[in-house]
Amino acid sequence: MPEKEPVRVRIAPSPTGFLHLGTIRTALFNYLFAKKEDGVFIIRIEDTDTQRSLPVYEEGILSGLKKLNITWDEGPDVGGPYGPYRQSERTEIYQKYIKQLLDEKKAYWCFCSKEDLEEEKKAMLSQGLFPKYGGTCRRLTPEQVAAKKEAGQNAVIRLMVPTGVTIEFDDMIRGSISVNSDTIGDIVIAKNESAPLYNFAVVVDDELMKITHVIRGEDHISNTPKQMLIAGALGFSRPHYAHLPLILSPDRSKLSKRNLETSFDEYLKDGYLPQAIVNFLGLLGWHPDDDQEIISIEEMIRKFSLRRVQKAGAIFAMDKLDWFNEQYIKTMPLEALIATLDPFVPLHWKENPQRLAAAVNITRERMKKLSEFQELAVLFFERGDYPGSLLSWHDADSKKTKTLLETARGALADIPSDAFVQKNLEEKIMPLADQIGRGDLLWPLRTALSGQKNSPGPFEIMSVLGKDESLGRIDRAIEKCSAGFDR
Repeated sequence: MPEKEPVRVRIAPSPTGFLHLGTIRTALFNYLFAKKEDGVFIIRIEDTDTQRSLPVYEEGILSGLKKLNITWDEGPDVGGPYGPYRQSERTEIYQKYIKQLLDEKKAYWCFCSKEDLEEEKKAMLSQGLFPKYGGTCRRLTPEQVAAKKEAGQNAVIRLMVPTGVTIEFDDMIRGSISVNSDTIGDIVIAKNESAPLYNFAVVVDDELMKITHVIRGEDHISNTPKQMLIAGALGFSRPHYAHLPLILSPDRSKLSKRNLETSFDEYLKDGYLPQAIVNFLGLLGWHPDDDQEIISIEEMIRKFSLRRVQKAGAIFAMDKLDWFNEQYIKTMPLEALIATLDPFVPLHWKENPQRLAAAVNITRERMKKLSEFQELAVLFFERGDYPGSLLSWHDADSKKTKTLLETARGALADIPSDAFVQKNLEEKIMPLADQIGRGDLLWPLRTALSGQKNSPGPFEIMSVLGKDESLGRIDRAIEKCSAGFDR
């Protein structure tokens, strides 16, 4: 039996913008497949667009993937045996293969203007034909080509595509796909001998880097036959192809540009955890045999299979991402959560680390995003103003509300400061609440402590605030009652 070829996969992001979720999902699926198959995962930077490619974007892509725990074996920062790993540093390699095709008469110079091509397209459409390049410049003699180049005419290089040929490949997700070469026409592969276009450069790079599997988005299906034709002309091997489902909105329409192009850093700034994003994206078009939802990247590797990647579009639902984030916030070790929350915590709140830890522990149950912490936890650090009437339960007057708060305060004052914990607070107050009426006593008490209509319960709040601050807030509420709810 022949030895199984080692799996080698790649992603090839363009550093023309910040890392976004679409690129992350493609990187994740390649990474999972490589690790499951004991293969090699490569990052190759497609930076031939010199006007838009910037080092800051490349750095953002690489650092973002590292934050997501998606690491690579070969790439521009770690090197490898098949570098360089930036297309801008591979110009001489491309020149060699473009020259080869020209010398072998498998490619030719095309001098047709944009206006000529547009007229040709219109004529074909009017005849009910599939619009493609008609091959006008195929028939130019070497002397004619030289004359046009000497005259400075603009030109591109086209691959000669055979007519009447069926190009077929077995997609690992979608099954058999075939295209007739007559629908393609002669492909533009380069602007000149030093400026290859995407479809040419990617074929050369995949061959020389020994890529065995190309895993990418469904929007690249139309590129695959073209790349297969280029590879065939060069005598290259053919990788296996797998095209991931498109990412769609909940109504199954094309995902909005806002969601698709929002940078990964923006999600971090909004309080999403990297591990929640990985979990969400991993299940965007794939699911394990047991339909497990909360799944770490290590578990994904063990369970991953391209066989379980769906053909239909994957639904991008923000509420689902929020749910994943919420689950990870709830289960994260407290110390780790406090450290992760650091950018979202006002500086003066950090002066009381004990109260901060207690506030984090309570609010984590209500947080969907880390950015919500400040709003949820402000009541533990700031005495916000509120109308006295908010203290009233079912329109109780200020006199009755004052009496209820004084009753609660008296009971609380008997608890020593070092015993001012939730269990003792409940044991002291709940018998009174059951006797007086739970809403009658607990509503004004909770409101006095939080200053908010909606908040955690009074015992949770007091366990965070401690005795002195809790009694101080109750005293302030009693003053409001004394003023007849005027302030």
